[in-house]
Amino acid sequence: MTVRAGIIGAGGIAGMGILGMDDEKTIGREKSTASHAGGYAATDGIELVAVADVDDETLARFGETWEIPENRRYASHEAMLAEEALDVVSVCTPSFLHHRHVLDAARSAADPDVIWCEKPVASSVSDANEMVEVCAETDTELLVNHSFRFTEKLQRLRALLREENLVGEVQAVNAQFRMELLRNATHLLDTLVYLLDARAETVAGHITGVNEAVDSLDAGQDVDDSGGGGFVVLDDGTFTTVDCTVPRDISSMSFQITGTEGKLYLNNDDGEWRYWRLDDGEHVEAPLPGIEDAWTWDEDYRRAFPNAAEHVLALATGDAENRSTGVEATRSLEIIVGFYLSHYTGGQVSVPLDRPLRDVEITSW
Repeated sequence: MTVRAGIIGAGGIAGMGILGMDDEKTIGREKSTASHAGGYAATDGIELVAVADVDDETLARFGETWEIPENRRYASHEAMLAEEALDVVSVCTPSFLHHRHVLDAARSAADPDVIWCEKPVASSVSDANEMVEVCAETDTELLVNHSFRFTEKLQRLRALLREENLVGEVQAVNAQFRMELLRNATHLLDTLVYLLDARAETVAGHITGVNEAVDSLDAGQDVDDSGGGGFVVLDDGTFTTVDCTVPRDISSMSFQITGTEGKLYLNNDDGEWRYWRLDDGEHVEAPLPGIEDAWTWDEDYRRAFPNAAEHVLALATGDAENRSTGVEATRSLEIIVGFYLSHYTGGQVSVPLDRPLRDVEITSW
């Protein structure tokens, strides 16, 4: 059996290269392995058969690069979903379009078993909740591409923290990454709630209003997304500080995790993961059990896409449980929305958000 896949949105993350991972000279011109199409190409049992994009030039370049026949390159996602029988649909459009495209795919004649949606899941918590509800009603697995969940080292680290009590009860976390909150910090915050298996309870935030993507993406549309951060108290009592205010070229994705029996320092950009156990009141550095070397973008992140595609295949054939659900993806989104609400109201925000606050939309690309 071959699983048939289609892609909505033929831009960078779909298969044509992304800023920071690919050579800027090849972005939009050559294949990228760190992509949905790259994941499908690396996975036996999945065939990418169709693509849709509203931009004729982008559609033609993607179709030629990934060898999609012209009659299966669609100028609208509605046409692709009406004409093609698809087991999997990738949603690789800007985040403010995820809601519409996921709902359309779930309700379409294409009848996919899995929708592999890019992060962040949506622009508002209400939209994310509706996406989850509709996918449940149509018996469609909504898999959100928070890529770190598909890397072996992070999976092992989560097991060490949650199942093997590596640092005891986590008390505090300091987390840092680059701006902007939706476009980038969703990775940081999803990693936080994934590692601790927790949800925000109280959020207080600060928004800088600075967005470097305007220049780096040559974007023509104004959006709300910007640098920011604040503090988050999780429902397990963990106190977390989040700083996503610095530009890409000087940032590092880092975590400092302090527990009752040890501590961790994780720096993904500089390739440094360190662990100290608490021994008779002193922190003693020790190897991380079952993890060799640190997590890196070049190796682990790139490998995340074939790993995710293999998971898509397993979901489509009924051989796995969803590793990155829409419900879990909403946990990072509600923190980001909470930062904005806190900044503009001058107060702390409780999670889950009350109904009117769930409708607040934070736009990004």
